[in-house]
Amino acid sequence: MSFSQEVKNEIVRRRPPRPCCAAAAAYAVACFGKYFDARGVVLQTESEPTAEFARRVYSRCGIAGTILRKERPAGPVFEFTVKEPAQVQKMLGLFGHTGSEPAVRIDPAMLKCQGCVQAFVGTAFLCCGTANDPDKGYSIEFATARGPLSRQLEGLLAEQELHPHRTRRRGVNIVYVKAGDQIEDLLTFMGAGGAAMQVMDRRAYRGVRNRTNRLSNCETANMGKSVQAAVQVQRAIRALQAAGALEALPPPLQTAARLRLQYPGLTLAELAQRFDPPISKAGLSHRFKRIQEAAARLPQPEHNAEERTDA
Repeated sequence: MSFSQEVKNEIVRRRPPRPCCAAAAAYAVACFGKYFDARGVVLQTESEPTAEFARRVYSRCGIAGTILRKERPAGPVFEFTVKEPAQVQKMLGLFGHTGSEPAVRIDPAMLKCQGCVQAFVGTAFLCCGTANDPDKGYSIEFATARGPLSRQLEGLLAEQELHPHRTRRRGVNIVYVKAGDQIEDLLTFMGAGGAAMQVMDRRAYRGVRNRTNRLSNCETANMGKSVQAAVQVQRAIRALQAAGALEALPPPLQTAARLRLQYPGLTLAELAQRFDPPISKAGLSHRFKRIQEAAARLPQPEHNAEERTDA
């Protein structure tokens, strides 16, 4: 089952708390269904629970609708309809529409309380919404062919501080929310608290994983720098040995050079504990720096001496 279907299944299990909220849910079916005019209402959905939810909220408003199952190669489609003339007139009267409006628009008078807004938005998602699997990204979309309706829905979500955006894709108007925290708020607002918890859990897991990766990368980088520094110190010591200059160094530096050659794999902090008595990491780093400076003062071999003589 897709995450979208999980969200929808959670929404349809909720009963609108008041008669006005049931009417708002029924109104969303009309606005975001296949059509809504003087002929009646048609909602087509691949989800039988969504079609049954539509039938229930209309019944609660005293309007009788029917559900028809249509078989298609890609799978069945469930069609909820209100077409009987008397029922259509009752529905138009409830929604304050004549059925001859040039465009479907949201009538604010149908949203009488906060519960009405939640029922309307949740039902709109049932009719035309999709939600990304949180493992693949955060996005909830509402798709409708009706431009004015999409602008009003965007405004409605903005009033709830859900920061929606709107675009047009392949001739369809899309209202979407993408930020993870706003996705959680929207799911909770629509009545899908369980799905919101799933998103919250995934976000927390991703956050921990990303922090762990950053720490691991940082530790790896630091380890690489430490190894490189140890190699450079060993090269300096070898150069001093080859030049017979190591014995000329002060005793503390000779001890540091001897221990580094004896324990090439130890970290700076671990090597500092090998001294008797132990010294600080900073103190050992300072001694190695002096060793490298001494190696840098050694005369450089003239690799091209023969070439200059031949010339």
